[in-house]
Amino acid sequence: MSDGALPAPARSGAPGTAGRSAVVVGGGLAGITAALALADAGVRVTLLEGRPRLGGLAFSFQRGELTVDNGQHVYLRCCTAYRWFLDRIEGAALAPLQDRLDVPVVDVAKPSGRRLGRLRRDPLPVPLHLGRSLAAYPHLSLAERAAVGRAALALKGLDLADPALDSQDFGSWLAAHGQSARAVEALWDLVGVATLNAVAGDASLGLAAMVFKTGLLSDPGAADIGWAHVPLGELHDRLARKALDSAGVRTEVRTRVTSVSLNENGTWSVQVPGENLETDAVVLAVPQREAHDLLPPGALDAPERLLEIGTAPILNVHVVYDREVLARPFFAALGTPVQWVFDRTHASGLRTGQYLALSQSAAQDEIDTPVAELRERYLPELERLIPGTRAAEVLDFFVTRERTATFAPTPGVGRLRPGARTKAPGLYLAGAWTATGWPATMESAVRSGVSAADAALSALGRPRPRHLFAFEEAA
Repeated sequence: MSDGALPAPARSGAPGTAGRSAVVVGGGLAGITAALALADAGVRVTLLEGRPRLGGLAFSFQRGELTVDNGQHVYLRCCTAYRWFLDRIEGAALAPLQDRLDVPVVDVAKPSGRRLGRLRRDPLPVPLHLGRSLAAYPHLSLAERAAVGRAALALKGLDLADPALDSQDFGSWLAAHGQSARAVEALWDLVGVATLNAVAGDASLGLAAMVFKTGLLSDPGAADIGWAHVPLGELHDRLARKALDSAGVRTEVRTRVTSVSLNENGTWSVQVPGENLETDAVVLAVPQREAHDLLPPGALDAPERLLEIGTAPILNVHVVYDREVLARPFFAALGTPVQWVFDRTHASGLRTGQYLALSQSAAQDEIDTPVAELRERYLPELERLIPGTRAAEVLDFFVTRERTATFAPTPGVGRLRPGARTKAPGLYLAGAWTATGWPATMESAVRSGVSAADAALSALGRPRPRHLFAFEEAA
């Protein structure tokens, strides 16, 4: 891949080309997906990314001998678009799913014998698949468990197409449906904070209902968890680049787009330092603020709405011990600031000891806390949660911070999220923040790339690649 001057994508009808061209701005999951989909349909594609790598906010970096993911990313069996993406880049075997949902939940405030609970499913139809797990869940009282069941049935009855859901907050809905503060902490937020990046009181009822209905109340296996057993960069950069190269996409990194404009003849000009690329279609697969700055006048009726879409941070705490301290691959925690703990030893390349990563969503209160203070806060919490850490030596402690990790799923955000099409012919939007119906997840990013490619292919008169939409049939 060159980092110098770029050859312009072939214009419509140019000899020796497929006849149509597109430029995709942004090399995250949305941009990669859009580029692959367009190229698979015979469009000549150039993908431009300002960073030195692909993958957006799901990437890896080196720290000494460790290969570190910037944050722990998981997906669910119901994430059919991301599963398609993994298949498309030949990476599915590197990010396997659980055979069956099983989440250990440790409560440090409980007496020793009752600290561990599990959220797992049985091979039964919905909602019976979670019935036995909920009935035996030790972190809620019998009355709270019964109330959770009633709320789940009420949630299942909500119409996700009802725009009124977007204006309500999930916390108020839970309270109105008999959910105690403990039930919110030990169940609803346990799942919701990790998937929405917000506590129930700060989350749109529409997005929360979508998460729980799709993940827990649609299909018995929908919530089975998958995660990368290799560094994210292996998937979202190396394998993605290989797939793009094989599809004929020209991928340019360290190449920042400065402007996008419509030409008089209906083609588009994409300006990068020292070059002007002319093309038939443009997909802006960048964060909402960057998209706002690149949009030409008139492309959206109310472009300022993009700036009203807030962001939410995620903090990841990384600890390397001199010995194995945790036998299970991950667990969730209650009664402590710690949310989710994952074993990243093998994936990081660590040969001795153990490397744990703590994923802390909705981290507004801690995102700027100094490392020394986070160390003083979290190491004692890990000793409370994991007895094996008490005799272990900490070899390394560091944090990664994503201050704008996701869009904030606040009530009312749905009306701010634009679709893939703009009012400017040939210009399309992609990104997890667009109107996919999903919260800011890898699934949402891939779905947005598909939507943008579908809209562009329709306008370009190109047939949709048949395999691209296989995941919709499986959803």
